[in-house]
Amino acid sequence: MPSRPNIILIMADQLAPQFTGTYGHRVVQTPNLDALAARGTRFDAAYCNSPLCAPSRAAFMTGRQPTQTKAYDNAADFSSGLPTFAHALRASGYATVLSGKMHFTGPDQLHGFQERLTTDVYPSDFAWTPDWTNPLARIDKWYHNMDSVQHAGPAATTFQLEFDEEATFLARRKIFDHVMSADDRPLMMVIGLMHPHDPYVPRPEFWDMYPDDVIELPSTPAATDPHSLRIRAGCEGDSIIATDDEIRAARRGYFANCSYFDAKVGEILAALEEAEILDNTIVIVTSDHGDMLGEKKLWYKMSWFEHSARVPLVMAGPGIKTQVSDTPCSLLDLAPTLLEFAGAEPRVPLDGVSLVPTVFHGAISQTEAIGEYCAETAPGYPVCMIRRGDWKYIHCATDPAQLYNLSSDPDELNNLAGDPEHAAIEQSFANEAAQRWDDAAIRDQVITSQQERTLVRDAMESSGTLTHWDYTPPRDASQEYVRNHMDWTVAAARTRFPPAPNSKERS
Repeated sequence: MPSRPNIILIMADQLAPQFTGTYGHRVVQTPNLDALAARGTRFDAAYCNSPLCAPSRAAFMTGRQPTQTKAYDNAADFSSGLPTFAHALRASGYATVLSGKMHFTGPDQLHGFQERLTTDVYPSDFAWTPDWTNPLARIDKWYHNMDSVQHAGPAATTFQLEFDEEATFLARRKIFDHVMSADDRPLMMVIGLMHPHDPYVPRPEFWDMYPDDVIELPSTPAATDPHSLRIRAGCEGDSIIATDDEIRAARRGYFANCSYFDAKVGEILAALEEAEILDNTIVIVTSDHGDMLGEKKLWYKMSWFEHSARVPLVMAGPGIKTQVSDTPCSLLDLAPTLLEFAGAEPRVPLDGVSLVPTVFHGAISQTEAIGEYCAETAPGYPVCMIRRGDWKYIHCATDPAQLYNLSSDPDELNNLAGDPEHAAIEQSFANEAAQRWDDAAIRDQVITSQQERTLVRDAMESSGTLTHWDYTPPRDASQEYVRNHMDWTVAAARTRFPPAPNSKERS
């Protein structure tokens, strides 16, 4: 293994690997990710640990599960007392930099990064707190809905495009600034981009890459398990039925934004090469979760089905083998992996396992992915996943179990839970789930957290001057992108030009 390489980690938002050329999609063009995978390791069974932005990213940063970080949802406080890989690498002599999105909730907007180049794209306060005492209630200001599907199409600019352009520009500039400075520390930078997250609104040049006749409609039938029904209702997909033309446009916009994200990867790789440090830099590309994109009549995330739960994971750099690994792993494994890249020892217990033996020697180091979902559309209890070997098991205290053999049933069409022929494997997973998760205790902890955060939020908003926690470079970040005092759909419409056909402002 090379001595103390630079580490550049690029994280997409809501990028399902199934919709990249790198992972075999016949239409979507991702040449930069393809080239990275061609000279490194591609993980074909990498998963998030919670299919929602903030809890997934907290798990990624700490190497700990959501029930350990207590970052349960998109408005759960990410405690500044939790060590992250950024703390560990900074303590071991790395320059640690964040450019772009990481969806930190709470007043600490650094979490071990010495320098942050941008604000975040979403609010850092408690306004997006769900309510497990009334889990079916929608909070329309910030809940997903079908607007992104119905209003997909090209635009000259959006808040997401502006954000990713800024994050990429500042990251490129920082790469050059670092190599031209007197700082001889190796560089560890995380670049968090917003695309291809909905709204599905790309620049025209990317939209034009995908004519309508190459866009296939979703191929899998509607899922009918209780959690899928809750997600569908939570996103208003049960009451607002998108037309085939709208679905095709949404998928076209998403494909276009996958190519846009890939172009940003190319810009970062070009900067590393132009700065003459690519040969001593490990580059990692991944995402916080995927996107169902209409498969099983589900949109966005929040599900443990493959399109939502799997993430791309590609690593390339000095010493990394050219190979494909199909053994399950997860974002939890990146923290111990980065520590080992840097020669740093973990000083606290981690739930993840280092992937260094895999990427440098082709050995199997991690064999499973474990996930916990404790946010909106859950029924007041966690919805959890175990992925091991060919099997995926989904557990929730109020729902029937789900068991899939992904080797023979990659589209997860045949739930084998309750099948007598698979009773032994189902019972083994059920016993493991009972040992791993105390559902009632987790429910109590989550509800307590939600109630405490709601009180704090109400107090902060009740009178006087609201003190924003949003990270502020030298400008007023509280008015940029999407913030708590805005309806995100209004912000999306306000920053999109030309406006969506037949769009209307939401009150």
